[in-house]
Amino acid sequence: MLAVDTNVLVRLLARDDASQAFAADQAVAKGAWVSHLVLAEAVWILDVVYARTPKQLIAALDLLLIHESLVLQDADVVSAALAQFRAKPALGFSDCLVLETARKAGHLPLATLDKALARLEGARRL
Repeated sequence: MLAVDTNVLVRLLARDDASQAFAADQAVAKGAWVSHLVLAEAVWILDVVYARTPKQLIAALDLLLIHESLVLQDADVVSAALAQFRAKPALGFSDCLVLETARKAGHLPLATLDKALARLEGARRL
């Protein structure tokens, strides 16, 4: 299965360049895999560069989870991270993804200096 990079995923979601969006659509039509790193980078770009709101980021993540052609790395982890992000969007999706990845790997608690992240079950503030 084809894997996609951050640029492809951003084009699929942002739709700001018609020719690149078309190329991205064609590339993933027969199935494509999205790594956690690509997903985290894409969400960061949509947040910082495209100034998407948490509500818009949540909608984009929901769309990716049900996309007919995309396979997200450990979709269960992404879904759990999205649930955390939906409950506390100020944390940022990447923090939620780091926590849920550690949880699935069985490496808790997650040590953090982030006060807000430390409030989540499974995280511990240093």
